[in-house]
Amino acid sequence: MRICVIDGQGGGIGAALIRRLKEVYREEHVVIALGTNEVATSQMMKARANRGASGENAIVQTVPTADVILGSLSIIVANAMMGEVTPRIAEAVASAPALKILLPLPRTGVEIVGVIPEPLPHMVEKVVSKRLKELLENV
Repeated sequence: MRICVIDGQGGGIGAALIRRLKEVYREEHVVIALGTNEVATSQMMKARANRGASGENAIVQTVPTADVILGSLSIIVANAMMGEVTPRIAEAVASAPALKILLPLPRTGVEIVGVIPEPLPHMVEKVVSKRLKELLENV
């Protein structure tokens, strides 16, 4: 399976997702780090992503090839992350055929009613050890 992890700014959320993916699944799947900037990509590569690329064009060209896309809700919100998520990135991610598993972090300026706020480590665990595991078992 080809899993794209998208993050921006400091890359901490993406790095946390990749670290946990590698702990649970080791090298069973290809994990691609896509950063809106080089710092984010670098942090995700340090977390042991298999491949990485930075910037709008890299994200736009790569997401259509993904089986699963992981990141925060902001990756589908134009101008999120202090403008790092361009409208073109948001559209490409939202339009990609891959399943998108997104973390509902409050920094997006979007509130999702019915979602209970949880600490990032709990959300990462749910994504990797529950939701992704369910998906992989049904493939």
